[in-house]
Amino acid sequence: RGRTPGSPAQAAPAAVVEGLAVRRGQVEALRRVDLTAAPGGIIALMGRNGAGKSTLLGTLVGLVEPAAGSVRVGGAVPHRTSPRDLIRRVGLVPQEPRDLLYADTVAAECAAADADAGAEAGSCRALVSALLPAITDDTHPRDLSEGQRLALALAVVLTARPPLLLLDEPTRGLDYAAKARLVTLLRELAAQGHAIVLATHDVELAAELAHRVVVLADGEVVADGPTAEVVVASPSFAPQVTKVLAPRPWLTVAQVRDALAGDARA
Repeated sequence: RGRTPGSPAQAAPAAVVEGLAVRRGQVEALRRVDLTAAPGGIIALMGRNGAGKSTLLGTLVGLVEPAAGSVRVGGAVPHRTSPRDLIRRVGLVPQEPRDLLYADTVAAECAAADADAGAEAGSCRALVSALLPAITDDTHPRDLSEGQRLALALAVVLTARPPLLLLDEPTRGLDYAAKARLVTLLRELAAQGHAIVLATHDVELAAELAHRVVVLADGEVVADGPTAEVVVASPSFAPQVTKVLAPRPWLTVAQVRDALAGDARA
């Protein structure tokens, strides 16, 4: 259907979450959560603020310890795995990309990323050059736009080539052009075999990119399935195209355009 991705090929999962529960004091932040992330697949985690999306990402990257259930990333238990080993299995781009950026220059950020990942010198800089061709080595990260900081943080995370990539609200603060570049990059990464999990409120991004949508509410999974099925069934998370053209099963403008072109050829 247009540009909506097909289901990824079957392969060993990049991450498996089973019966996960997380407590914060007396509050159950997550309960009975199951999730499997497959290589080449893109999952959108959706839900209102406080639903548990960021907490789930935190368990996958070892920042949050489960109260019950199990989390495996590349066969390892994240919160019991050393950071140097874990970055080769999973990378997280947080809501505030600046949280990953500590150095005074782009060159210093890249050198640190290469060292942390055990990568060949220049690996991170090559990624930055592909994403931000006009950015010089001596640029301070705080002088970058939101979209440029996101691209730099992505390059830092991708230097270790983690099979699982996590992004928390990646389109927040991005303009249309930066968002389009992000969509292209994430499609390319999925095609290369990365498993990608996005926590997002951006229904248009989910419609355009995700193979699956998982909806969380009050720490529980309330919907989990192919993107078209979940967003069409849930008016709160349906993109504008779906709302306007229901009951047609289209999610994106590209799908409508392709369908109309097909009708014209018929």
